[in-house]
Amino acid sequence: MKCQRCKEEVDEVFGVKLHGRRKRVCEECVDILREEEEIAGEAESAMQGMMEYKGR
Repeated sequence: MKCQRCKEEVDEVFGVKLHGRRKRVCEECVDILREEEEIAGEAESAMQGMMEYKGR
């Protein structure tokens, strides 16, 4: 099987939703995507804090 993100041959792939689409990626890419999502969430939270956003 091939990872749809890094294009490498792997033994096992996992289904992950990425930008509204389902991708089949390897375990390494899943970890990277989780880290990127966490960083993006923290950045958004920091930006909202700076702008004194009261929603959500």
